[in-house]
Amino acid sequence: MTSQPGKHAPVPRRALLGTALGGAAAAALPGTAHAEQPVAAKRSADATPVAGGGRRPWRLRDTMTTDRAWDTFLRGQDLLWSRLPTRWYEGPFLGDGLLGSMVYQEPGTNHIRFTVQHGRVQDHRPELGSSWGTCRLPVGHLTLEPVGTITSLDWRLSLWNAELTGTVTTTAGTLTLSALIHDEVLAARVTADGGEQVTWTFHPEEAVSPRRISEAPPADYTANPPWTTRTATDGTQQVLQPLIGGGQTATAYRRTGDELLLSVGHSFPSATAAEAASLRNLRRATSYGALRRRHTPWWHAFYQKSFVSFPDQRLQSFHWIQLYKVACASRAGGPVMATSGPWLEPTPWPAVWWNLNVQLEYWLIHGANHLELDSLATTLRQNQEQLIANVPAAYRTDSSGVGRSSDMFATRAVGVPGTGNEAGNLTWALHNVWLSYRHSMDESLLRDTVFPVLRRAINYYLHFLAPGSDGKLHLPSTLSPEYPVVPPQDTNYDLALIRWGCQTLIESAELLGLDDELVPRWQEVLAKLTPYPVDDNGFMIGVGTPYAQSHRHYSHLLMVYPLYLVNWEQPENRDLITKSVVRWQALANAHRGYSYTGAASMYAMTGDGDTAITYLRKFFDPTTRYPCQANTHYTEAGPVIETPLSASQSLHDMFCQSWGGVIRVFPAVPSAWADVTLHDFRTQGAFLVSAVRKAGATRFIRVRSLAGEPLRLRHGLSGTLTALLDDGTPARTQDLGDGTLAIDLPQGREVLVHSGSRPDLSIAPVAVGEPGPAWGLP
Repeated sequence: MTSQPGKHAPVPRRALLGTALGGAAAAALPGTAHAEQPVAAKRSADATPVAGGGRRPWRLRDTMTTDRAWDTFLRGQDLLWSRLPTRWYEGPFLGDGLLGSMVYQEPGTNHIRFTVQHGRVQDHRPELGSSWGTCRLPVGHLTLEPVGTITSLDWRLSLWNAELTGTVTTTAGTLTLSALIHDEVLAARVTADGGEQVTWTFHPEEAVSPRRISEAPPADYTANPPWTTRTATDGTQQVLQPLIGGGQTATAYRRTGDELLLSVGHSFPSATAAEAASLRNLRRATSYGALRRRHTPWWHAFYQKSFVSFPDQRLQSFHWIQLYKVACASRAGGPVMATSGPWLEPTPWPAVWWNLNVQLEYWLIHGANHLELDSLATTLRQNQEQLIANVPAAYRTDSSGVGRSSDMFATRAVGVPGTGNEAGNLTWALHNVWLSYRHSMDESLLRDTVFPVLRRAINYYLHFLAPGSDGKLHLPSTLSPEYPVVPPQDTNYDLALIRWGCQTLIESAELLGLDDELVPRWQEVLAKLTPYPVDDNGFMIGVGTPYAQSHRHYSHLLMVYPLYLVNWEQPENRDLITKSVVRWQALANAHRGYSYTGAASMYAMTGDGDTAITYLRKFFDPTTRYPCQANTHYTEAGPVIETPLSASQSLHDMFCQSWGGVIRVFPAVPSAWADVTLHDFRTQGAFLVSAVRKAGATRFIRVRSLAGEPLRLRHGLSGTLTALLDDGTPARTQDLGDGTLAIDLPQGREVLVHSGSRPDLSIAPVAVGEPGPAWGLP
């Protein structure tokens, strides 16, 4: 997909697109339904059978193979509270990919609020637009109401168990609580001591768009009917919310002794199915203990699929909290994450945003080896008819698209190029799905989702590309997402996506064995598409439109990151990249958190880890306008989930990169981080990489091939190298120069690469430097 330095051997297409994963391995890939419990990756190198049998000549000594080791390590990353959170971005949060809850003080009272929100609960009136007609809808909240005045608390959000535990001390006594969410059930257990009592109240909330905090509803808006309540024969309470646009939301809850169980169901178009679903969920739960026995094994297996440790305690904790967060917010088979995740609050952003937010939300799942969380791929696969319906009728025979924001079904019309609309959002989202393909090599994902949907997304562009007097193909005016000027022609946002899309389609067709009639057209586009508009400051927004005012998005830089079409391994482009990023960051008054995470990842591409971490730390600096908050959530007038998740990807980009057919180990580690451990980090080509850095130097790298793809490894080692397969035989290698080895590594096999004598092959947490304060309100 990207050109390599001239001294490198050409990268075959197969290195870029690969082959399918066959057999049992395919069962865990993102094109399949989510299982009740993920299967943890094998935790040590000697778990892989050695060719020919016999004793392994080398093995990793993985210290993270027991529940005790993981419990101890993750306990050091937990969020803690010694005072009552008063806002959503201060409190504990729970979720299972659908149901979500934030915990904080009920405003103006002595009560504790547990919000109750669900990723499938939305309105169904597309004629009113995504902000009012197909927006996420609030469900309600619980309050825990102490008798006495709250004087102190001691709470811990355990990442290992995905469970909130602790005490609330009041002037009357003590409440001891625990809470978790699993299988669409919120379970809480609270006991009272002294003069305290346990009192719960559920408060339904009006089924109206949270957007009302920033604007009035449309003139033709009709409010949804009020909710009704009922009591089932077993004493379960239900709140039933009918919707004008069809469907129903049902909340069911019951209290037994010191336990409360609550579930939310949503159905569409059925007006009654949600009622049955919410009751069914409660019947499956039976009790807090029974639910917890299913809940904790899922999370324990989840964490053990990969491991990373580095010496900055505050950032290390942040990274593990993001893994917890994304697993709370998403599952393959579920709806695409809305911009607030499953924790809906009053917000101007009560929908799914496709021009940056969705893309940033999912990047970290790839390296972290958690493709089972990819609900974006699920959404695009399941809603292909809607993507077709989103383009004007004249183009539906061969085109698809999605507008700026939508519901969970991607319901939003896309504008026509030439009228100043965003045209590339679907193509950019498909780059994420292509990354899931590249990290899994699951050919079904390429065949059933990436290729057919990308073909239609690029076709939409092809209707509007036209030759100019210079003989080049040009695009009429389109919007560089959220750059506030009259939309120019030849917008760099779209030119980059068109180039990436045509290259990917040509290579995908070859891999899939398709003699597609459009291949000549895609080749013509690549040959004749107008160059990216540039000026003395670097990449412009589009023709005639320089980057002249602050732009929070990096839409005009997509060819640099994340597409890597213009990259640091092209020496002729280094000055252009540098000028462009410096200019973007110099005009900073409109910047938001993702402006800093994006810059960090771009500098990581250049190998400059110290500048990368400097930009990343701006996201955590409380003096900036939009810092990361106490519980690692983030707000821009409302909850915005993508930026903290993208900050974890910036860390990934410092530790391991795999674009352009080359795996780069420790390419941009900040100089202050002398020790780093990486284990089972998933890369493009479906490799699992383990590596250890000590005293500022890489000690060893182990790579396991899951798909038999060509392996090109930029190792960062010096001196005489040893490359041993898992049966002890030397691996066949070729020195490609620039510290890169081509290694013949068959599917299912492993290779160990080190210099000098064999180092200690331990996988273990590294010692932290100055410990930072825990996240939460410690």
